[in-house]
Parts: sequence; C-alpha cells; structure tokens
Amino acid sequence: MESKMVAKISRGGKRPERLVLKCHKCGSTSNLANACTKKTKINEVQVIEEVQCTEEKEESDLDSEVSEDTPVEDYPIENITAFFEVTEVHTHLPKYSEDCHNLINIQDARMCKTKPARGKGYTAGASCITSILMNDIEAKVNSNTGAFFTCVGKDYFQAILPGWKNHLLPIVGVKASSTSNNMYPLGILDTNLVFPHPAGNIRMKTEIVVMDNCTSHHIIAGNDYLNIHGIDIDNHKDRYFTIGENKRQKFAFSNMTKQISIVSSKKDTYKEEFVANQLVEAQINPALSPK
Repeated sequence: MESKMVAKISRGGKRPERLVLKCHKCGSTSNLANACTKKTKINEVQVIEEVQCTEEKEESDLDSEVSEDTPVEDYPIENITAFFEVTEVHTHLPKYSEDCHNLINIQDARMCKTKPARGKGYTAGASCITSILMNDIEAKVNSNTGAFFTCVGKDYFQAILPGWKNHLLPIVGVKASSTSNNMYPLGILDTNLVFPHPAGNIRMKTEIVVMDNCTSHHIIAGNDYLNIHGIDIDNHKDRYFTIGENKRQKFAFSNMTKQISIVSSKKDTYKEEFVANQLVEAQINPALSPK
C-alpha cells in the first residue's frame, strides 16, 4: 500500500508549494511583524525610480527612431511639441472661425443702462467735454478717442488765447481730414492744460495742432495724449475719466447733452389761430420795406 501511494504521488507531478510566511516590515522569513525589531523597509522610492528609468528609456528610444529626414507626418505624438507666442495666445483681436465651421458661444452684450425705444438709440449719446484751465483761462476739452492727435480751431483759439500766432511752431508733412473734408494745419502750440480737481489739480503738458478750417468750439484731445498720459474713460452709470495710474481720482464730464432737433409732423394750432385771427388785417409799413 505504501509503495502504491508513493508511486501515485510521483506520477501526480509536483508537490503543492508550502506557504512561506514573511514579515511585512523587513521582508524576513525568520520572524513575523509582531516580533520584528528592524525598521520599516520603504519600497516605494525604489519603485518610483524604476518607473522613471523605464520612461526615460522609452523616450530615448523614441528620439532615436526619429531623424532629421523624417517627415512631420511620421512623427510620433510624443515627439510633437507646440510652441505659441504670448502675443498670439493673449490677444484682444476679434476671433474668426473657419468657413466650414459655424460661430458658437455667442452672448448678448449686457446693458448698463435702460435701452431707448426702437428708433431712438441716437438719444443715448453723452458728452465727453470737460472744463480745464489753459494759461489761467477756462476752456473746454473734448476727449475724442477717434481723433489721431490733439487739435483746435483757430477761431476758438483766438477767443481764449489772443496772440497765439507769436508762439506757433512750424509743422511739416502732416495731412489731416475729418470725415470727408480735408483739414489744413497752421502750426503747433506747446502749452499746459490743467485739469482741476478737489484732491489736487493735474497739469498736462500738451502740443496742440492749430487747424485753419476746424469749426469746433472746444479743444479736441486726441489719442496721442490719451495714450501717453493713460486717460481712461469709464462709461458706466456714473461717467468719469481718470488720468494715469491713480484710478481713485475721478474727473467728471460737463453736464452737457447734444441737442437734436426733431421735426414734428403735427401742426401748431395756436400759431395758426393767431395768424388767422390777429394778423389778418395787419400790414407792413412801407418805410420798413427795403429799397
């Protein structure tokens, strides 16, 4: 019987492996964790180092496979790196999609004020004129962001600053136009514009181009000095503008609204009654008639 059992075991193949107990702290088979006197063995660092080595080896293999003569289409994705300039990524220019794609993510602009009735949108305009001092004389300045340089008409300049022709600097090679009309510069006047404020007046040294045929009744502050001195116009509920980095010192615009003449289709009944009843028998004295 015993010989048969031995033969059966030998024919059956390998014996079942014996369970080996190890200490999960030091990895030794001579003791268990509850009786271990050694410090805990840290295996995570070794594993991380092995993973990093394998990744570096794979990257080196990929780099060795790609040569300078390899076309871009055959490059692996891991070897393709995109470089963007800051001016291209962070730009304020309008974004246009390709012709084959439709525009997406369109939002309506939020209104800060009540929208006028339909057909009355032009009544929402506001003035950008403020009062300043130029050579201790009060003047008006219009912060026009559409003007290329600061200019003024000779008639308005003559009224506020007589004798300006004696201090005029020559100007050469400048062509100016307003809408469809050409403007003719006479020269440049170097002067100071003082913006009054209760917290402290701001003086701005400015070169103003005097125009021959400019009919405006104020000085037009163009983009040249708006950019140089950092003049920002805020068009929120309380309209104001700031000069330079001090955004707390706010300058207000003059309370002036552009008067728009609206032609009425209704007839003035009072005027018609007055003409029909009171001026029927009225006559003009012949002595008042022109000769």
